[in-house]
Amino acid sequence: MQTFGKRNWWILIVFGLIGQIAWSVENMYFNLFVFETISPDLDTVTLMVQLSGITATVTTLVAGTLSDKAGNRRKFLSYGYIIWGLTVALFGFISTENTVKLLHTTEIKAVGITLVLVVVLDCVMTVFGSTANDAAFNAWVTDNTKESFRGKVEGVLSILPLIAMLIVAGGFGMLVEAIGYQGLFFALGAVITVCGAAGIFFIKDSPALEKSGMLKDIFYGFKPSVVKANSSLYLTFLIVGIYGIACQIFMPYLIIYMKTYLGFETLEYSIVFGVAIVLGALVNLYLGGLSDKKDKAKLLYIASGVFSAGLLLMYFMHFEHKTATLITFGVAGFVMITGYIFVSALSGALIRDNTPPSDAGKLQGVRMIFSVLLPMIFGPMIGNAINKAQALPLPDAGADAMTTQYIPAPEIFLAGAIAALLLFAVIPLLVKRNKGGKNGIENEV
Repeated sequence: MQTFGKRNWWILIVFGLIGQIAWSVENMYFNLFVFETISPDLDTVTLMVQLSGITATVTTLVAGTLSDKAGNRRKFLSYGYIIWGLTVALFGFISTENTVKLLHTTEIKAVGITLVLVVVLDCVMTVFGSTANDAAFNAWVTDNTKESFRGKVEGVLSILPLIAMLIVAGGFGMLVEAIGYQGLFFALGAVITVCGAAGIFFIKDSPALEKSGMLKDIFYGFKPSVVKANSSLYLTFLIVGIYGIACQIFMPYLIIYMKTYLGFETLEYSIVFGVAIVLGALVNLYLGGLSDKKDKAKLLYIASGVFSAGLLLMYFMHFEHKTATLITFGVAGFVMITGYIFVSALSGALIRDNTPPSDAGKLQGVRMIFSVLLPMIFGPMIGNAINKAQALPLPDAGADAMTTQYIPAPEIFLAGAIAALLLFAVIPLLVKRNKGGKNGIENEV
């Protein structure tokens, strides 16, 4: 029986974890960076998330197709990480003070210009990150895995974002207090770049990978015939899209919510988040192996229910006594994260099971539409609309500031739970379709 191999495990863990740390910094700490150092403007945070999602999707469509055409994932992955790290480091130079010095403008104008620079640089960074990670790395994993051990591989992959979130939400918070945002961005950029340089020497493409397709294959995944022939795959994409929207309703605002609404200190939310993530990851190590022996589509019922229940609990977990809030929010977070990882692992494994091997690169862009584009456009839009409607004032803000500046509201978790419940309308369709061929692939086009 073919196995994944020690070298591939190391590549998957190192490149997967470093990539997820970079994405976690973008999805969580860039938002906090803007909120704390430039302007407490959730509209800019929302716009940055949305434009990043659009950029990531377009980039993955093009880069995934090009990696198929070149028959090479290694170069896209390695050189992409090198440049990705350099663009992350550039964030260390962004500040309102530097804008004032460079453009000789007023501080009020500099704030607006700096916000624009952050959004633009975030999109530039996303181009290289998506080329390296979303397109090349994901296609490389698909190339090198088989259905017999894919659930185990996907289980590890699904835990990496949570480990990254633990490192970023906890460790990076204390790191920022020690060396500042500039030091954080310089250090992270260097690590990503060194990782990419190492990949040039250590990453090997699958022996079965061959050059295939043309540039016009960017639109391959949108052909009605392809959708029809791979209905299980596209139903899984739909599940990923709904799940992603539920996540993005609250995720961009989570750390800001814990620091402002709940009043957690950096060490406090680090501990709460860390314990919840570690326990959730341990539970899913077992569940990942179990999914290889059970019907992955049917297990989505359990995973989605746990995820929804966790979000609903997070909505209610706020008490007058801070210790009670810390403990109960941590328990609710554990339930949510357990479901969060399990849904991610199951849907990721189902996508790889149902992806025709010869089209792994071409279909990464379609996957990104459902996993990134739609969630990152509609999720933050819903979340920020709720925040605006609730209009909770900044703690310790003056009377004038209260009328224009606001913080995340607990209702974002309620909205996320409701969105997640929509999964129960799609899962039965996938279960029914998966009763077909072994891989859920009716035909190859």
